Amino acid sequence: MHQLTIAGKAYRSRLLVGTGKYKDFAETRAAIDASGAEIVTVAVRRVNIGQDASQPSLLDAVPPSQFTILPNTAGCYTADDAVRTLRLARELLDGHPLCKLEVLGDPTNLFPNMPETLKAAETLVKDGFQVMVYCADDPIQCKMLEEIGCVAVMPLASLIGSGMGIVNPWNLRLIIDNAKVPIIVDAGVGTASDATIAMELGCDGVLMNTAIAHAKDPVLMASAMKKGIEAGREAFLAGRMARKYYSADPSSPTTGLIGS
Repeated sequence: MHQLTIAGKAYRSRLLVGTGKYKDFAETRAAIDASGAEIVTVAVRRVNIGQDASQPSLLDAVPPSQFTILPNTAGCYTADDAVRTLRLARELLDGHPLCKLEVLGDPTNLFPNMPETLKAAETLVKDGFQVMVYCADDPIQCKMLEEIGCVAVMPLASLIGSGMGIVNPWNLRLIIDNAKVPIIVDAGVGTASDATIAMELGCDGVLMNTAIAHAKDPVLMASAMKKGIEAGREAFLAGRMARKYYSADPSSPTTGLIGS
């Protein structure tokens, strides 16, 4: 199967994972290993990746030599704040340009502020960042983000941390069918079947955090998500049979039967 390619780099895994909400760095690393993920996203405002030299760094448990670190702007509510956060992350990560942009509009539902997201994306792309962007499942705005120069567009399946799964598959199909960059579902996945459905729709990958970290057994759930992603991708490539309502179609041959 073709690999996932983002900003010119190929990845075997189509599962991207976050690093927040685990009980400690050891559990974080165990879950990441079980997931098979190669791209790991880090909330720069919430997790130490070198900002505080006196505290343990996540990068000791998840080193950039083994994973592609994807700094994100979780907790930012303006374009200026997001841009400032990612410029800091680029310094901490020795000029690493790949980043995840998210600009939130409401602290209760964490829905993206799309005008500020578009503004920040434009600034970051001009500044040399390779921007993967969290956004609403709006086909028009997703295309605008692609045209700005984002390397991946990441519409939500449902609200961040909700576990509601894909609430609008039709919009996702419109986005996928009109895209020339990877489309990665970001936010709202609750269990492995949600990830499978996203991949069966034709998404290039899925990014998740809470669904793994808040499972009763995060490491086991990470393993389940890995399998769900792989199954969904294979099913998409295989091409499912057409849906038929009340149409008999025997699986076994009907010719040559005894008595016929």
